[in-house]
Amino acid sequence: MPLLTIVVPAYNESSVLAAFHQRVMATLDTLSLEACLLYVDDGSSDDTWEQIEALCADPRVGALRLSRNFGKEAALTAGLDAVTEGAAVVIDADLQDPPELIAELVAQWQAGYDVVYATRSARAGETRLKRFTAAAFYRSMEAMSETPLPRDTGDFRLLSRRALDALGQLRERQRFMKGLFTWIGFRQTAVSYQREPRRAGHSKWNYWRLTQLAIEGITSFSTAPLRLATWVGLGAAAFAFVYGLWVMLKALLWGDPVRGYPTLMVVILFLGGVQLLALGVIGEYLGRNYAESKQRPLYFIAERRGARGR
Repeated sequence: MPLLTIVVPAYNESSVLAAFHQRVMATLDTLSLEACLLYVDDGSSDDTWEQIEALCADPRVGALRLSRNFGKEAALTAGLDAVTEGAAVVIDADLQDPPELIAELVAQWQAGYDVVYATRSARAGETRLKRFTAAAFYRSMEAMSETPLPRDTGDFRLLSRRALDALGQLRERQRFMKGLFTWIGFRQTAVSYQREPRRAGHSKWNYWRLTQLAIEGITSFSTAPLRLATWVGLGAAAFAFVYGLWVMLKALLWGDPVRGYPTLMVVILFLGGVQLLALGVIGEYLGRNYAESKQRPLYFIAERRGARGR
């Protein structure tokens, strides 16, 4: 029978882990295939790892503990790298994504799809600002990237064996998993669901971290900011040239007493701002090339537990 591994990245999830485990194991009991659970502790500072160790008493549960907090993208990579046979489902432990939906993802996989992603039709428990910024990000990526991301779709999805094998060949250090999941191609389809509020604890994704993730996604899968900087520079140069001609003609035809300090300052500040913006965009891409050139490992595993974590 085909094997399915549920990969669960966890960081300081002790308050919700027991409830999540109960629901996901109940879901696995309803599946007509062999399935197991793999937790990846991303350097938690609470007792998340101790709880996971206790859960590993079940032979269907395994775990990896990273040597420090490498970030969710690295934790996802570590978990998916450990899946050496069968398919995998990625799901967070905060219960905003219902484990019961796994059965529907499996049904689409058995129908022949390689990537089955869960798309949020509603986002309960989130502020209007967060819903607006999330929608703006996905639509911006759709417009800028050659590989548009599915709208309103997180990491919750199923990946077939050949999708996992393809993903395993992508070893870039600056990882944006949502983009990589889409970039590999193969047959993909969506399953809609209503996202629930977080059951306990608090989100690790504040607006600063979400902004960093958005920058990571845009710079990883689009060169549009570089092109935008080029066009803004050309536009500013053209404006400055036309304005310079006007100033020269005005001086030749009507003369020009010593005036124009405010206009001069506006032009200088405008051009200086455009140049700094362009340098900042270039610096973002250059910094990512620097990180890639060092070829550091994506993560280190400190401990392994259970059958799937050996």
